[in-house]
Amino acid sequence: MKLLFKKSKVALLFAIIAFSLTSNAQEIVQDTTKVTELKEVTVSAVRAKEKDPITFTNVKAEEIAPRNLGQDIPVLLNYLPSVVTTTDAGNGVGYTYMRVRGSDGSRINVTLNGIPFNDSESQGTFFVNLPDFASSLQSIQLQRGVGSSTNGAGAFGASLNMQTKSYEEKAHAEVSNSFGSFGTRKHTLSFGTGLHNNFEINGRVSQIHSDGFIDRATSDMFGYLFNVNYVKESTLIKFLAFGGKEKTYQAWYGLEDLDKLENDRTYNYAGLYYDEFGNEQFYGNETDNYWQNHFQLHWSEKWSKKWNSNVALHYTIGKGYFEQYKEDEDLSEYNLPSFQGNFISDLVRKRWLDNDFFGTTFALNYKTSKTDILFGGAANRYLGLHYGEVIWTTNYIPEDNLYYDNFGNKDDINAYIKASHKIGKLNVFADLQYRMVFYKANSTKFDDVNDTFRFFNPKVGFNYQLNSKNAFYGFAGVANKEPRRDDYESGANKPERLYDFEGGWKYNSSNFRINANAFYMLYNDQLVLTGALNDVGAPVFTNSGKSYRVGLEVESVIKLSEIFNIQANATLSQNKNKDFYFQRDGELQNLGNTNIAYSPNFIGATSLNFYPVKDLQLSLLGKYVGKQYMGNIDSENSVLEAYGILDFNANYEWKINKGIKSIVFSGLVNNILNLEYESNGYFYTYDDTWSGPNTTTIEGAGYYPQAGINFLLGATLKF
Repeated sequence: MKLLFKKSKVALLFAIIAFSLTSNAQEIVQDTTKVTELKEVTVSAVRAKEKDPITFTNVKAEEIAPRNLGQDIPVLLNYLPSVVTTTDAGNGVGYTYMRVRGSDGSRINVTLNGIPFNDSESQGTFFVNLPDFASSLQSIQLQRGVGSSTNGAGAFGASLNMQTKSYEEKAHAEVSNSFGSFGTRKHTLSFGTGLHNNFEINGRVSQIHSDGFIDRATSDMFGYLFNVNYVKESTLIKFLAFGGKEKTYQAWYGLEDLDKLENDRTYNYAGLYYDEFGNEQFYGNETDNYWQNHFQLHWSEKWSKKWNSNVALHYTIGKGYFEQYKEDEDLSEYNLPSFQGNFISDLVRKRWLDNDFFGTTFALNYKTSKTDILFGGAANRYLGLHYGEVIWTTNYIPEDNLYYDNFGNKDDINAYIKASHKIGKLNVFADLQYRMVFYKANSTKFDDVNDTFRFFNPKVGFNYQLNSKNAFYGFAGVANKEPRRDDYESGANKPERLYDFEGGWKYNSSNFRINANAFYMLYNDQLVLTGALNDVGAPVFTNSGKSYRVGLEVESVIKLSEIFNIQANATLSQNKNKDFYFQRDGELQNLGNTNIAYSPNFIGATSLNFYPVKDLQLSLLGKYVGKQYMGNIDSENSVLEAYGILDFNANYEWKINKGIKSIVFSGLVNNILNLEYESNGYFYTYDDTWSGPNTTTIEGAGYYPQAGINFLLGATLKF
C-alpha cells in the first residue's frame, strides 16, 4: 500500500499539470478554427489515412456496441480480416488473445490514444487488465503488416490503435446490464456532463463476473475511466485516468488427455494436487491477480490552417501476482530450511510483477491540400520488478521469504517523419523512423543483460486514384524488433527484421465496396512459436532463421437493399519457415520448408445484416479458421483442426424521449450450431534416452476447448 501511495503522487502531479495548462490556454489560443477538428489529433500521428498505401480496417464504436455484452476486445474484433481469437476460459471473458496473419499479441503493436500499451518486457497485450474498455472507445484501427510508424515495440503482424471517446456537448448518462451463460454478467455506468464553460467531464465504471466455460475459470474484474476535457476554440486538453483490477482462476494448461477432451471438455488441471490418501484435490486460490492504472495528459493545438500539434504525457502503474500450489518441491530451491531433515514439501508460492511505465509522445503536423508532413516521436521508460515468495509449506509458514528478486529496465526512444504529397491522381508516401532501445535485466534463468538496439525502419508507397471508384496502392516497409524477456530465458535473443511488401485495389460505390490486398512478408530470425509452454504457461519462441508469409486478403461490403447487406472477408496465405532444422531422434535434421506455427492458410468471416424495421438489427455472423500446426515441424500430432462457427446477434433501440431517451435491447447467441472445437493449443517434444540404446523424440499436445452454444442478453438505458 505504501508503494501505491507513493505512485499516486505522480498521478496528482499530472492533475496539477492539467489544471495549469487549462488555466493558461486562453492566453495561448489565437486561432478561431472550430476545435471539433482536433478530436482525432490525439491519434492521427499513428493512424493511417484513407489515401495512405497502408492495409487497414477502421471500426467505429457503434459497430461493436451490439455485441459488447461482457466479452473482451479481441473477441469483439474476431470478424476483422486475418484475425484469429482464443480465450482461456472458453467463453470470451477473462484472458483473451488475438493473432493477425499468424502473429500473436506480442507482435501486434497496440496503442491507446497513441500511447504504447504492450508490456515493455513481454511485449504482450493483456486486455484483461482493462475490463470493459470497449465501452469507452470511440474508434479502432487495425493496420495489418508493418503499417505506418507508431510508438512502442515494432509491428510484426499488425498495429491496433484504440481511441477513447472524446467530449460531447450535451449531458448524457447510460446504465447497461447484461447476463448470460456460465454466470456471466456485466454492469456498466457511464456519464458525461456536457460542455460547460469550456469544460466537460465524462466517465465509466464497470464490473464483470463470469464462472467461465472451463471448470473454476472464474473472472472477477473491475474497470473504470474518467476523462476531463478542456475545449476552447482551437485547443483541446484531455486528462484521462483509467484502468482496472482482475482476479481470474488460472486456465492456461488446456487438455492433454484425449479422453477428457472427448468426454470432459471443461476439466481444468490448474490447482490440481493429491491429498495424503491419493484423492484428487484442487487448490481454491490458483489465481492471477493484477491491478493497473493509466494516466494520460494530451494537449492538441491547431495553430493555423496548416499547422497542428499534439503532446502527451503518460504514466502507468501496475502490480500483481499469480498464486500456485506446487507438490513435492525442493525447499532448498526456494531458500527455505528443511523440516526435520526433509527438504521435500508441498508449498504455495506467489510470483510478483511490479512495474512503472512513463514518458511522452509528440507530433507536429503540416498539412495543405496537396502535402501532409508529420514529425513525431516518443521517449518512454519502463521499470519492472520480478520477485517470488513462498507463503505456505506443508509443515511451516515462511516469513519474509523472497526466493528470487530480479529487475528489468527498458528505455525506448523513437523519432519519425511521415510525408505524403499529391501529384494529380497520384499520392506518394514516405515514412522514416529511427528507434533506440536500451534494456537492462537480470534473472535466475539468464546472465545479466545490458543490450542496446538501434533500428532504422523506412517505409515508402503510393496511392493512385484512377477515378471516383477505383484506387490502387503499393507499399514497401522494414520493421525491426528486439527480443522479449522470455526470449533471453529460452536463448532465442536475436533481434528480428521484417521486409513487408503490400499492394492492393480499392473499389467504392454506393452499393458495393471491396479492398483486395496482396502481401509478402519476409523475415530474418523471426521469433516463431514453438508450440510449447514454459513453467508459468506462457508460450515459448525460437528464432527460425529465414521465413515468409505470402497471401491475399479480400474484404467487402455488399448492399443488396435498404434493409439487407453482407460484409465478408477472406485471407488465403502460405506461411513457411525456410530450411528449418530440428533435433529429432538424436540427430539434427533439415526438414526443408515447414509451416509456421499457428498460421492457418485460410481465414474467413461473414456478417449477414438484416434491418426489417426501423432501429432493429439482426445479424448472422460466421467465422472459419483453417487447419493449423501448433509446432514448426509439420507433425500430424501438432495439428489444430479447422473449425467454423456461427453466431447470432440482435439489437433493438426503443426510443422514448421522456426522461429516458431510449432503451437498447441486445442479444447474442454464440456458436448456435453447438460445435465442439478448440481454437488454441500447444505442442511439445522431448528426447527419451531411457527406453533403449537409441534416442527417441516423444511428441505431445494439449488443446483449449471453447464453449458450445451460449448466450448473452443485455439492456442499456440512455438518459
